[in-house]
This record gives sequence, structure tokens and C-alpha cells, in this order.
Amino acid sequence: WAYNPLLALHYLEQLSPYEWANLGVGLCIGLSALGAAWGIFLTGTSLAGAAIQKPRVRSKNLISIIFSEAVGIYGIIMSIIFQQKLGLIKTALPAVTDYFGGFGIFGGGLSVGLANLMCGACVGLVGSNCVLADAAEPSMFVKILVIEIFASALGLFGVIVGIVQVTNAIVGK
Repeated sequence: WAYNPLLALHYLEQLSPYEWANLGVGLCIGLSALGAAWGIFLTGTSLAGAAIQKPRVRSKNLISIIFSEAVGIYGIIMSIIFQQKLGLIKTALPAVTDYFGGFGIFGGGLSVGLANLMCGACVGLVGSNCVLADAAEPSMFVKILVIEIFASALGLFGVIVGIVQVTNAIVGK
């Protein structure tokens, strides 16, 4: 295989706009689900351990698990929105606007996925500490819950960035 400088200039066009867009959709939902799972793992292990000593922490600390679930739901919703941007390319070769749309959806999916991955980790860590603090001192629950709400907002920021990135991105319509 010989190096061809003409192909090197157009390496992003070697993949179809659909491939770029679907890669973005897959990264969005996959990384968001991974972030949700990570948050549930971190919070759930602390909740299970603390509930042995202090059974009262079981029910009210489930809110931390719900915050982690929300991260996965953000990814599902955004993947559906991204998928709605895909249409049918009616010509033999995709137009420049199709590539623009494919790259936009890829970037949006990557942004939402990475934001939700980090949000899940952040919510999980804060939720884990919320459980442990509540087990030690019940008056700390509400104070740390406020911090957990701020941690959960990071996922919403990712959703907003993803929406902005794909506002004008359309493939094949």
C-alpha cells in the first residue's frame, strides 16, 4: 500500500456521513449508559454497606441511584434526537452538507457521551459520600444532596451542548 497524498487530504471523507452519525449516536448512548452504571455502582456499594449498620439510610438515599439513572436517560433521549436528523441520501455521492451533518452528529454524540460519563462518575462519588455522611450524621443529608444536584447538572450541560452542536446538522434530507 503506497502513500497517496490526495487521499490523505480527504481522510474524513473515507467514511460515509451515516457512519460518522451512527458512531456519534452509539457513543452517546454507550458512554451515557456506562456513566450511569458507574454512578450506580459507586453509590450502590456504599448504600449496601451503610445500610447494614444504619438501616434508616436505605430509603432516602435511593435518590442518589435515581440521579445516576437520569444520566443514562439523557443519553437515550439525545440518541433519539440525533437519530431523527438522519434521512435518505438520494444521490450516488453524499453532498458536503451531508458530511457536515454526519460530523455534527458525531461531535454531538461524543460531547453528550463524555459529559454523561463524567457526570455519572461525579454523581456516584458524591452519592457515595452522601450515604456515608448520612449514616454518620443525619443532618448532613440535605446539605450533601444539594451538592449532588449540582453534580447532576453536568449531564444537563452535556445535553445542551449536544443540542447546540446538532441544531443545523442534517444528513440526507
